[in-house]
Amino acid sequence: MRGKTAIVGAGLSEFGEVPGWSHFELMAQSVERALADAGLRKNDIDGVFAVLSPAGLAAPMVVEYLGLHPKVIESTMLGGSSFVNFVQWAALALDAGLCDVALVTYGSNSRSGRRRPGSMVPTPYESIYGMRLVDGYALAASRHMHQYGTTREQLAEIAVAARAWAAKNPKAMMRDELTLDEVLAARMVSDPLTVLDCCLITDGGGALIMTRADRAKDFPQKPAYLLGVAAEVGHDQIAQMEDLTVTGAARSGPRAYQMAGLGPSDIDVLELYDAFTINTLLFLEDLGFCKKGEGGGFVAGGTIGPGGSLPVNTNGGGLSCVHPGMYGIFLLAEAVEQLRGNAGMRQIEGAQAALVHGNGGILATQVTAILGAESTL
Repeated sequence: MRGKTAIVGAGLSEFGEVPGWSHFELMAQSVERALADAGLRKNDIDGVFAVLSPAGLAAPMVVEYLGLHPKVIESTMLGGSSFVNFVQWAALALDAGLCDVALVTYGSNSRSGRRRPGSMVPTPYESIYGMRLVDGYALAASRHMHQYGTTREQLAEIAVAARAWAAKNPKAMMRDELTLDEVLAARMVSDPLTVLDCCLITDGGGALIMTRADRAKDFPQKPAYLLGVAAEVGHDQIAQMEDLTVTGAARSGPRAYQMAGLGPSDIDVLELYDAFTINTLLFLEDLGFCKKGEGGGFVAGGTIGPGGSLPVNTNGGGLSCVHPGMYGIFLLAEAVEQLRGNAGMRQIEGAQAALVHGNGGILATQVTAILGAESTL
């Protein structure tokens, strides 16, 4: 699959708080912008890979709303990692000749619609005890602190770095300066995570257009080629996670690297699903950017923020930019912008390889994708 397909169009809806817009309308606006970005028409799409929040039969609903007639449809729900997973399946469908132009899309009005996905747990075995999404991540953070000496200050560094990137992104919802002291003094949501250790709840939609590599140069924008991708799932309930400090990224990462023929040292920019600050720390370790247990020390001192040695979540992430229930498609869109060189003040000079890592549920589903510019082929 290495280099056989590419993302040739990307579009984001208005996001933050968009009152009066449905999840369909936000999704449709992002699709319209992605098509314009790729220089295509709606009827060119013949593969649809989508979920919505909320939605039942997501792919048929998207197809109906947009007036499409695709040859391939897919809407497997893996939470926030779904869209990185869709890139894998879209690539397979394109390479097999099942479709020629694949759409990956999502939309949600979680904020203005007053939906709070963090309060829902899909199984009865934990929810009967009042278990919330944030509580599972707090357990992982507490365990990492106990086992490796990680501190709340080190977790707060991740939130501060995300906000510093968001300050460079005119579309980000939260752009005001954020300090370590403010994160530490913020309202505690689930010990040791404060409200500023938790992602935003926003409105927003995103869309990507994919096609085969032999067509990729025919589009207006620089293609972002799919070099490697791998998915892992090990549990649903947090109580069934084998080790609270080791995620499926420790397995999906090496497989994606192997397919891409690259390693951590070859990656120029990382887009990691930061539903909570502990996510970023765990994924940095599991994806090989530092050793297990050393993530706290690694992020200290601005390593992952602007001017640091490893750019992470350059749009501001789910912590400060956008998080409409599920965030994975925004990871991909930001990676595409970086590889095109179109990211403005937050652009990483000379970025040629980007790693995107999606997360779903309570550290349940993990999908790693590596995208590259033409020079990486």
